[in-house]
Amino acid sequence: MNTNRQQETYIYKDECFKIVGACMEVHNELGSSFLEPVYQEALALEFDKRNIPFSKEHRLDIYYKDALLDKWYRADFLCYNQIVVELKACLGLSEEHIAQAINYLSALKLRLALLVNFGAPRLQWKRVVL
Repeated sequence: MNTNRQQETYIYKDECFKIVGACMEVHNELGSSFLEPVYQEALALEFDKRNIPFSKEHRLDIYYKDALLDKWYRADFLCYNQIVVELKACLGLSEEHIAQAINYLSALKLRLALLVNFGAPRLQWKRVVL
């Protein structure tokens, strides 16, 4: 693996470790049977408890050729002003979820997203690097 690729793989390593730790705590406490909004609310409490800076339901403006569109998205969280955290509560992460994370990164001009799935018996998470 080349050095540039290794650096990309490990960007924001410490921050991701803290975020995933908070997600694991929420999953351990609540299990895998709730809908996404429950996990989002619980995770916001856990982020506060752990002093992880975040913006909940962060607005993502979409541009077309420098024109701001009326349509926009919301990321579940933006942590440390640089990491998109997108929550799921489903059987497993899919290519569609990865594509969504890439779109969010492109809209915010950021490099890293964490996809976190609370719907499986064990917490699933994936780093998506743009």
